[in-house]
Amino acid sequence: MFMSISTTGSAESPATDLGFLLHKHPGKVQRFTTSHGEAHVFYPVAGDEVCTAALLLDIDPIALVRKGRGNGKGRGGSPDFALSQYVNDRPYAASSLLAVALRTVFRSAMKGDCALRPELPGQVRPLRIELPAVPANGAGEGGGPAMVARLFQPLGWRVEASAIPLDEDFPEWGESRYVRVALASDAVRLADALHQLYVLLPVLDGAKHYWVAPDEVDKLLAAGEGWLAAHPERALIARRYLSRRWSLTRAAMERLELARLAEADDREVEEIDNAVDDRPDDEDAGTETTTATTAAETADAPVPRPPSLAEQRRTAVLTALRDSGAARVADLGCGQGELIGELMKDARFTEILGVDVSARALQAANRKLRPARLPERQAARVTLAQGALTYTDARLKGYDAAVLCEVIEHLDLPRLPALEYAVFGSARPRAVVVTTPNVEYNVRWESLPAGRARHADHRFEWSRAEFGAWAGKVAAAYGYTVELRPVGPEDPEVGPPTQLALFRTDTTTPGTGTTTTPEGGETR
Repeated sequence: MFMSISTTGSAESPATDLGFLLHKHPGKVQRFTTSHGEAHVFYPVAGDEVCTAALLLDIDPIALVRKGRGNGKGRGGSPDFALSQYVNDRPYAASSLLAVALRTVFRSAMKGDCALRPELPGQVRPLRIELPAVPANGAGEGGGPAMVARLFQPLGWRVEASAIPLDEDFPEWGESRYVRVALASDAVRLADALHQLYVLLPVLDGAKHYWVAPDEVDKLLAAGEGWLAAHPERALIARRYLSRRWSLTRAAMERLELARLAEADDREVEEIDNAVDDRPDDEDAGTETTTATTAAETADAPVPRPPSLAEQRRTAVLTALRDSGAARVADLGCGQGELIGELMKDARFTEILGVDVSARALQAANRKLRPARLPERQAARVTLAQGALTYTDARLKGYDAAVLCEVIEHLDLPRLPALEYAVFGSARPRAVVVTTPNVEYNVRWESLPAGRARHADHRFEWSRAEFGAWAGKVAAAYGYTVELRPVGPEDPEVGPPTQLALFRTDTTTPGTGTTTTPEGGETR
């Protein structure tokens, strides 16, 4: 099993700097022991203008049989291991064996460490990587040279890939499943190149020489950091790297999508995957019961618990949705699925989509809703999907209504116009229900310090006037009318604890609150 890495240079920037990057001296032949044989690193060419480092992996077939899974059955085994103890392609074709050897031999290079020349790892220099024999199994996914191009070209590589014939003396026998590969780039750092090979060689092969355990997801995401989340074939890569284990692939895809959304927003993953915490479902400060304590509550007779503000919010949202006549509803920023659970109790809501940026929130919603335990027709009503509401999404189109329940205040104000366009402009449901705290009511909670928001993640909280102005502006911009409704008991001085806006493109259904026309006027 053979691989070479070449670079070019000049007297000012000699190609032999490759030796510093790989931590392997160009003047030496070095040997390393791996779990299935020996790896040799040497330099066929080492000069200022051209330098080539070669990795030769000498597989011990006896060690392969003893430490492998000889018969290839069980635990996700590959058919390649069922060939024989003596005849198979593992010692010759680049596979997960070579990927593991890369990590063993070039560990420091993959980390981007270079103590002697710390400036080198961050530099981009011309690279050419050659692999004489790479298995490119299709398995219904389009193998061969085309798969090599699909995997490497989006990463900035110029790909030369040609199928190797079964026998050059008998061309009529056709092509083998092996491909001769050469990759060239002037835009990929060496550390990134090694990480990409570490992931994509097993992907091309479609098999691994060891059992794929749950920690393989962490290995995939660590090696794919910075490039895998945005790769157009990330689903294929995850599926084949994880030996088509569905549960591991799903976990990897959720984390990759979260990384992609975080990168698009230029934020840390932890900042946007914060929807699940130890707080109760009432996110607001204070007790959130909206009925004052009375003498009856101190008596021995039990008193029914007054509805929490979260429950009153959900009731108000359901009322607004029924008033709009919606049957197909998208809950945007669905969190742990409390509203979805209420929607499922009403047969008039025939299709429900829950969208949240947080994979943890969606997992919690899935546990709460337990779709696998529901009758098939009932479970088919609900779909959970990961997505960012500040980007247009074709999945959101076609719904009768969308709900943004306690969502907008979690966005930075400069990003709010992007959400407005994604929901009101691109998805454009017939109705949109928005709820948000009324900041004026905060003074009524004794446990909330003055000037503090109700939740640590709230980026803003609006007064009634500010919310009304925003709602009127959005309605005018996107051709909706808007009706403002209180949620919770209205205080004569500071108003209700929560405020709701019902946007509609069709105003024939009567409402129960203040309606603002697109021109900004009000009717009662």
